[in-house]
Amino acid sequence: MKKLGVVLFAVLLLATPAFAEFKVAVVDLQKALNLSKAGIAAKEQMGEKVKKFETELKSKQESLLKQKAELEKQAVLLSDDAKAKKEREYQQDIKELQRFQKDIKEELQQRDADHTKRILNELFEVLQKLGKDGGYTLVLEKSQGGVVFSDTAIDLTEQLIKAYDAKK
Repeated sequence: MKKLGVVLFAVLLLATPAFAEFKVAVVDLQKALNLSKAGIAAKEQMGEKVKKFETELKSKQESLLKQKAELEKQAVLLSDDAKAKKEREYQQDIKELQRFQKDIKEELQQRDADHTKRILNELFEVLQKLGKDGGYTLVLEKSQGGVVFSDTAIDLTEQLIKAYDAKK
């Protein structure tokens, strides 16, 4: 048992220089994505698209409400066939509005995913250079990687944002 303790102690003493060269850093990619100039611009661009689609959607909804009110007004005056035809048209317009909403949602999600992917790929390139230039052995993702605590001294997020913005 004593021999095992001495061997473990010797191994730890020999391994100490290797640990001294081990340099770790963390980075919050979500923060870098949100605070970089490209990320802010992408958010603004998405916001403009959302407003445009909301305006268009509101217009279509108002048109449907008018159509329904008109249908209700004319219900007593129209024949059964004409009433049924108007009701089918109204139901078809509701389906078209629902498809439009679904299409908008899918398009916005796809655009957001495209922007996010592009910016993250560019951030990774800058981060790899920062890691190599800084002599880091390992860089961990702070928000997704399960890092519970890290000293702010090893956080590269601000450096990443500055380097990325400077590159752009």
